[in-house]
Amino acid sequence: MPRKQDYLWTEFDFTLPRGLIDSQNHVHRHGKMRLATAKDEILVQKERQVQETPGYGALVMLSRVITRLGSLNSVSPNLLEGLLLHDIAYLREFYNRINQQGNTHIPTLCPHCNTQFSVELTLAGES
Repeated sequence: MPRKQDYLWTEFDFTLPRGLIDSQNHVHRHGKMRLATAKDEILVQKERQVQETPGYGALVMLSRVITRLGSLNSVSPNLLEGLLLHDIAYLREFYNRINQQGNTHIPTLCPHCNTQFSVELTLAGES
């Protein structure tokens, strides 16, 4: 039987701090993000909007790797434009964490008993 560490996790759950409000006033906070591929990077750079406004690349990349947001099975850069900056910052940090570390947990050491454990990534100001 394969061990847990033999699996490659390619999709991760997230919860936005505020959420996306759609045209029917539904709030979408819970979602899934997959790992980015080299093809994602290449296709983002080919987008006309990204060539004209390089800062738009983050929204295009996020729209490619977010596989679900609430009841939405796909998201577009235009849809992500409606997110508050706090949520965009969270998604960018989450993207960096899963693509660089492969998980959303940060190894931590208790200062009192020296027990090692991990905590899930949150941004400053979240509860």
